[in-house]
Amino acid sequence: MKKILIGLVSVVVIAFIGLQIAQKVVSSGDEYYVQVTTDGQRIDSKDDSGNSYVDYKYSLTGYDDEGKEKELKFNAAKNRPLRREAFLKVTWNKQKGVTSYEEVPQKEVPKKALAKLGA
Repeated sequence: MKKILIGLVSVVVIAFIGLQIAQKVVSSGDEYYVQVTTDGQRIDSKDDSGNSYVDYKYSLTGYDDEGKEKELKFNAAKNRPLRREAFLKVTWNKQKGVTSYEEVPQKEVPKKALAKLGA
């Protein structure tokens, strides 16, 4: 019984660590900063169960902390557009594209990126 319990605990721990590593790999990437300048393109869709939902599609120019430019395309799964003039820190991954974004205060945007954004 002890061997089974130890084996089960080991499998759970290994699976947990593997999932944590996979999450880091998928969500890691380069950080870019954008300023929301449009309301985005509204997309009304339905999920597999037939429930309606709204996405907003964005294509914005982002800049890294050195001021290098990248065109970033992503969807915001919200029932309203992102706040205009908001600054976002966007994580971009070579395999997945944009993996995440979060609103940040203007003072947290690196100076070179801020200068390119015109703020």
